[in-house]
Amino acid sequence: MNNATILNDPISDMLTRIRNAVAVQKNEVYVPHSNVKQSVAEILAKNNFIEEVSVEPAAVGKLMKIVIYQPAGSPKITEIARMSKPGRRYYTNADNIPTVKRGRGIVIVSTSKGMMTGEEAKKQRVGGEVICRVY
Repeated sequence: MNNATILNDPISDMLTRIRNAVAVQKNEVYVPHSNVKQSVAEILAKNNFIEEVSVEPAAVGKLMKIVIYQPAGSPKITEIARMSKPGRRYYTNADNIPTVKRGRGIVIVSTSKGMMTGEEAKKQRVGGEVICRVY
């Protein structure tokens, strides 16, 4: 598999790889590493949507290994979708941060204070770019 392809939206690529892995019952996936993707994946892990995130060296650059669920378990992700896209960015203030499935899911927001969930952004009263929603 060639991981060195040029992508317009690397975050969307990572979310699609996770979505596809869940669909075919693969419990782990490898994606090219970036700090932004790593912070999104760490938020998913902190909120128990994925098991763990680790960074491994590759022939060129680094790869991020995302363990979606343990081999004996089942995935906790029902839906994962990109909200802000390169052609249509989605910015919001702290009062208008969306909720997902009445609070059972999360949105990930890129703020001036870093990546965080929508709930954390509301508590800190900061808005930003809504990256994705996970349920």
